[in-house]
Amino acid sequence: MTRPDDRSLVSECLAGDPRAFEVLVDRYYKVLYNVALRMLHDVEDARDTTQVAFLKAYEKLATFDPQYKFFSWIYRILVNETINVLARRRPVTPVSEDLVSRGKGPDEEYEEQSTSERIGAALMQISIEHREVLILRHFHSLSYAEIAALVGVPEKTVKSRLFAARRHLGKLLLDRGATARGAHEG
Repeated sequence: MTRPDDRSLVSECLAGDPRAFEVLVDRYYKVLYNVALRMLHDVEDARDTTQVAFLKAYEKLATFDPQYKFFSWIYRILVNETINVLARRRPVTPVSEDLVSRGKGPDEEYEEQSTSERIGAALMQISIEHREVLILRHFHSLSYAEIAALVGVPEKTVKSRLFAARRHLGKLLLDRGATARGAHEG
């Protein structure tokens, strides 16, 4: 049995079957939550923002244009919500959600956690546009073309933003004392 495609699920939902939207939530919640978490660096804000994005998508489902991908549409809603949260937020020191890692010694765990915190803090210091392309490329392994389609800019702009973002992030990490090895882990 094949999985129903997103367009069919949207049509079913608009026809009165709310279970069809539940399938879309199940399909995209994890990836959208991960994007929100990387953008906001806060577990509760990421959960709330992801839920708000799905709620807004459900409320505005009739405005969805089926010639485009549903994921691109809801992704844009999510990014707009993360920008709203960041605009309302006062500067805070990010807290790592990593708990104890199994099978590693205390020194390794501390170094990894410290590096992860430095990377997270540095990510929060770069612009939304740069953070977004870095997260999509390095944490979600999307191609330049996929990122361009999601963000709504040409591929050349994605490459340019990635180049600038990597340089800025690298400088911030060097200033914070992160090792080159730690900067590539994610």
